[in-house]
Amino acid sequence: MDLKVTVLGASGSYPGPGAACSGYLVQGGGVNVVVDLGPGSLANLQRHLPLDQLDAVILSHAHADHWVDLTGLHVAHKYFFGREGLPVYVTAENRERAALLIDGAEPVFEFREITDGTTVRCGALDVVFSGTHHYVETLAVRVGVGSSSVAYSADTGPDWSFEEFTTYRQGPVDLAVCEATHLADAEHLGILHLSARQAGEMARRAGVGRLVLTHLQPGSDRGVYHLEGREAFGREIEVAGEHVDYEV
Repeated sequence: MDLKVTVLGASGSYPGPGAACSGYLVQGGGVNVVVDLGPGSLANLQRHLPLDQLDAVILSHAHADHWVDLTGLHVAHKYFFGREGLPVYVTAENRERAALLIDGAEPVFEFREITDGTTVRCGALDVVFSGTHHYVETLAVRVGVGSSSVAYSADTGPDWSFEEFTTYRQGPVDLAVCEATHLADAEHLGILHLSARQAGEMARRAGVGRLVLTHLQPGSDRGVYHLEGREAFGREIEVAGEHVDYEV
């Protein structure tokens, strides 16, 4: 009943050279769920899982770098696999945008609206959503199976924390995948994203077991993000790499 997270894309805002935007395959208890489908992530997903074996899709918010590859998934399921009814968990705004962009999105997809505090069951997986600090309604995601848990911050400013999830489950998350769009020198700009330092400090206060930084600006020096995040977290961290697995 362990959990595995595979990074499909880790670029923030737009895909870097040869890279993809936000996308994560979460597997556990025989269930396959994709969290976010940013540009390029659908192509990467197929290196790890046939598209017709997806059990659900979760989209954190309506910004295009987190979901537009849903269009390609629709084509695959409608015209190649003849599949209908795939659950897609979305905010109300994201559902509206998807319906505008994808002709005949339903019944290929079964949209299920989510908001802060929503809890759902995907097979053996317990999923909880928490509203973050961002420009549009954005939902962080915690996935649990048995005693294992992973959480994904989605996009957020500093007024949100992984501590929010302790309301729904006992204890801190085992593995936290946290955005770190910029470095500490940009914090004063008031951007509703986290720096690597802020991500490390927040995760340390929340008591998470392991920290993976993601959503980095394309072309960034990963080593600098690693150093800043590690110093703030107080112990070793990782910086997300495409096709890398993290197991709990």
